[in-house]
Amino acid sequence: MAEPSLTQVFGTGATQDMNTLTISKADLVSVGLTASASNTAESLLIAIMLKFKEVLTDEARDINIDQSVAVVDGFSPTITTRNDLIYLRNTISVEIDRVLAGADTIDPDLY
Repeated sequence: MAEPSLTQVFGTGATQDMNTLTISKADLVSVGLTASASNTAESLLIAIMLKFKEVLTDEARDINIDQSVAVVDGFSPTITTRNDLIYLRNTISVEIDRVLAGADTIDPDLY
């Protein structure tokens, strides 16, 4: 099998060229984003992660040797406190597999 494609992972409106990666906010509505001209960076990041979680699953990685990344639920939810307020903390884990050889640093060009 082949690696997941750009549009499979980022949505049908995703494009790239030598200098840019374009992700359509319309492709993130399915994971709960309300698209606007003033979405926060954090809301966009979470929407992208949730989009990844739809496609880059453990199960897909297990059946596709060419898929190296899985985005899965972490250990959550938990409760934490900051500034005298109680927060619900959810986690999303990104698991990255590659053949064990050489340095243990994450190099995006290897995936």
